[in-house]
Formats: sequence, C-alpha cells, structure tokens
Amino acid sequence: MSSFWPVTLVEGGLVLRPLQRRDAKEFAEVRRHNVDWLRPWEATIPEPDHQLPGFQQLRRILDSQARRGALLPFALEVDGRFRGQLTVSSFQWGSLLSASLGYWIDERVAGLGHTPTAVAMATDYCFSSLGLHRMEINIRPENTASLRVVEKLGFRDEGVRERFMHIDGDWRDHRTFALVAEDVPFGVFDYWRRVRYRE
Repeated sequence: MSSFWPVTLVEGGLVLRPLQRRDAKEFAEVRRHNVDWLRPWEATIPEPDHQLPGFQQLRRILDSQARRGALLPFALEVDGRFRGQLTVSSFQWGSLLSASLGYWIDERVAGLGHTPTAVAMATDYCFSSLGLHRMEINIRPENTASLRVVEKLGFRDEGVRERFMHIDGDWRDHRTFALVAEDVPFGVFDYWRRVRYRE
C-alpha cells in the first residue's frame, strides 16, 4: 500500500492533498464559519456524550487509516487556502472494487465548480490509479447543492436508502448515486469539462 498514500492531485488553483499540521488554524476558522451551513448534512455519532477529536488527533487518525489503505482523506485547498475536505472510504477490493466518497466545502467558495472538480479528480484517481470499478456517493434528498454535483458529473441515481446514516442528531434517508469506470471511458474530469463547456 506504499503507493496508496500520500497522494496530491492538482487542477489549476484546486489541490487535493493530505491534511498538514499547518492547516490547524485555517481548519478551525473554516469550521467555525460554516457551522450552520454544514450542520444539516454532516454525520453525527448517535452516542450523546461522544467527543470529536481535535484537529491534530483527527489528522493523525486519518493519516494512519490512509497508510493502511482504509481511506483517502484529502484536504481541499483553493488558491492556497484550506477550504474543505474530501474523503474516499469504504474500500471494497476483490470482486467489488468499489468505494464511497464524501465531501464538504466552505460556503464562501461553494458554487464555483470546485466541488465537482474535486470529486472528478478523486474518482479518476481511484479508477485509473487504484483500479476501482465503482464509486458511490450518498446524499440526503434535501441537499440540493450536492444533488447538483452528482448531476453535473453524470452519477446514476440508484434509489433511496432509508435511515441510512446518523446526521444532525437522527437517522436520515439518503439517495445513492454511483458511477462505474465504463460510464466514463475518458474519465470523470473529461466528462465534467465537456459539461462545463456546454453550460
């Protein structure tokens, strides 16, 4: 798994890279600024007294899991500033060759094409470099911004998973979207670039 992580992916001013110690201050500021923006969509732990790890502990946990090949935890950097995260997880090897992808982005840079670009970059890396066959994204039906991301990238709607994940204090339904490698023979980023050109 030595080639699995660390990984850095770059497209113009958008960079997907490992979290770094120096991100702590910007991470805290971005999280504070986006509390209300992110609350309806972020996973929560159903245990009422569960304490979330601090930034440096979180970074160490994610890096350790990445080095074991369990996930790809990217910081999302826009024009040199920390602006969110994208994580590929739930890797299934063998006969499935699949994974799941999740993300969040600072409200101040949302709607500018960074999220679909980041999702396309990460999915292409998983398909072309890791040999995955399927990428899945699960989204709350009310999350219109994220629904637009998968629509732009051509992800297929596979239906509703009832009470799929604990979000904002309760078990919430999600819609599952997926792509397989055959859907995008020239890559997801190529598909996204052509969609943007038509808009």
